[in-house]
Amino acid sequence: MSKTLSLLIFLGMTAFFACFFAYPIWAALEAAFRGPDHQFTLEYVSEVFLNELYRDGLWNSFIIAVWTTLGALCLALPLAVCYVRFAFPGRALMNSLVLMPMILPPFVGAIGIKAMLGQAGALNSLLINLGLMDALHPTDWLGQHRMLGIIIMEVLHLYPIIYLNAAAALSNLDPALEEAAANMGCNAWSRFCRVTLPLIMPGVFAGGTIVFVWSFTEMGVPLLFDYDRVTAVQIFRSINDLSGNPFPYALVAVMLIFSTLFYLTSKLFFGSASSGGGGRATTGRETIPLPAGSGWLCTAFFAGVTFLAVLPHLGVVLLSFSKDWYGTIIPHSLTLEHYRDALGHELTLSSIANSLKYSTLAMLVALVLGTGVAYVSVRTRIWGRQLLDAMAMLPLAVPGIVMAFGYLAMTREGQPFHWLMLGEDPLLLLVIAYAMRRLPFVVRSAAAGFQQVSPTLEEAAQNLGARPEKALWRITLPLVAPNLVAGALLAFSFAMLEVSDSMILAQQASYFPITKAIYSLVLALGSGPNLASALGVWAMIFLAVTILGAGLILGKKLGALFRG
Repeated sequence: MSKTLSLLIFLGMTAFFACFFAYPIWAALEAAFRGPDHQFTLEYVSEVFLNELYRDGLWNSFIIAVWTTLGALCLALPLAVCYVRFAFPGRALMNSLVLMPMILPPFVGAIGIKAMLGQAGALNSLLINLGLMDALHPTDWLGQHRMLGIIIMEVLHLYPIIYLNAAAALSNLDPALEEAAANMGCNAWSRFCRVTLPLIMPGVFAGGTIVFVWSFTEMGVPLLFDYDRVTAVQIFRSINDLSGNPFPYALVAVMLIFSTLFYLTSKLFFGSASSGGGGRATTGRETIPLPAGSGWLCTAFFAGVTFLAVLPHLGVVLLSFSKDWYGTIIPHSLTLEHYRDALGHELTLSSIANSLKYSTLAMLVALVLGTGVAYVSVRTRIWGRQLLDAMAMLPLAVPGIVMAFGYLAMTREGQPFHWLMLGEDPLLLLVIAYAMRRLPFVVRSAAAGFQQVSPTLEEAAQNLGARPEKALWRITLPLVAPNLVAGALLAFSFAMLEVSDSMILAQQASYFPITKAIYSLVLALGSGPNLASALGVWAMIFLAVTILGAGLILGKKLGALFRG
C-alpha cells in the first residue's frame, strides 16, 4: 500500500475515534462537570460520594467486581494449568467446552437462574423432596443473597476470559526456565509459585482486568435480580430524568474514572512485561501423560466446572419448553408453543429484524475500520501507529454504559451530532456504538492475520508491476480472509446480544433490539419469561455457532481477542 493511502487511513481512523470515541466521553464528562452558569464545578461529582445511596452503589459494584475476579481466577487458573501441562481423556473436547459460558450473556442466563433459585424453584423443590427444607418456609435465595447470585452469574460467565489469557501465557512460557528451577532442587509447587506464576502474571492480569471492569459495570444481571444498589443500575434508572439533571452524568463520570484507574493500574504494573518470561519458548512444551485415575480426575474437573457454568443455560432452555414450572424440580409438562409464539410475537419479530439490521451494519463498519487499523499498525512505520492500535483496544476498558450515555449527551438538542438522532430511531447511534464496542475483536483478529502473511509476497507482486493497492487487494487480503471472517463473526454475534447500548439507546418498542425485547418480556405478566427464554435460546444457538466457527478459524489465537 502506498504511503499516501496509509497516511489517509491513519488520519481517517484517528478522526473516527475522535468523533465517536473521545467526543462522546467528553460530552458525558462535560455534562457532569459543568454548572448552571456553564462554569466548571465539582458539585455534582462530589454529591455522588456524599449521597449514601450513590456511595453504596459504588461500593457494591466494587465488591461484586472483586469477588467476581477472584472467583473467575480460582476457576480459570487451575483449568489452564491442567490443559497446558497434562494429557488427559477428552482434553481437546474439554478445552472447547470451556467457551460454552460465553454463548449466552449472563443477562439472559439470569432468567434461568431465577427459575431454579426462586422460592418455588428447582433447588428448593429438590431440598424439600430430600427432607432438608420445610415446605412451608422455603428459603428465598434470591431475596436474601441477591449479591451472591449476581457474583456467581458473573463468575460462571467470565472465567473463560482469564482461562484463554492464562492458557496462552502458559503456552508461551519457556519450559527451560522451569527445568532450571527443578535442577536447583525446587519442588513442583514452589516452581509454580516462584517461577511460573510470576512469569504468566501479565497474561492473567490482562484477562483479570477485563473481568474486573466488565463486572464492575455490569447492568443486565443486577437488573434481572432487582438489585438496584449498584452504580450501573442507578444510571439506567435515571435515564428518564436526563433533561436538566446532571447527576446521571456525574455517576457516569465516576464510573469512568474508576474503570480507567483500574485499567491503567494493570497496564502500569503488568502492561510492559512479557507474559512469556523473556520471549517465546525456545523449546517445545510436551504435555505430561497422567495416570488413568489422575487423568479422569482432570476430565471430571473440567466437566464439573462446565456443568456449573451451563446451569443458567439449562434453566433458560427448560423454561422455554415448560408449560408449567412451579414447585417442582423439572417442569410439569413441556411444549413448543413458546418457540412458535416467540417467532410470531410482534415484539420479538421486530427485535430480531432490528438486531440483524443494527449488527450487520455495525459488523461492516467494524470490519472496514478494524482492517485499516490492523494494516497500519502491523505493516507501516507511520508515526503514531501504536497509539492508533491502543485506541482501538480502549473500548474494552471503557464501560458500555459510559459510551451509551456519551452518545446520548452528544446528540442532545444543540449539540454538533444532534443529526445522528433520526427522530426516535436509534439506527445510526446503535450501529456506531456496536461497531466501536466490537472493533477490538476485528483489530486483533486482522492483526494476527497480517503478522502471519509475509510482506515479501506484496513486494514480489509490486516488483512484477502491480500497484501497491492492487497487491494488497489481490494477494494479502485473500490470505488474511479467514482471520477477517473470524473477527467479523465475533463482532456480529456479540453485537446481536449487546446489553448496555441496547438498553439505553433504544427507547421505543418498535426499535428494540433482542436484548431490550428480552428484558421487556421478562417484566411482562403471563408467559413473558417463557417467551424471553425461547428468544434467548435462539440467540444462544446463533452465538454458539459463530463463536465455535471463529474458534475453529483462529485456534489458540482466540484468546488474544480478550486481552486488554
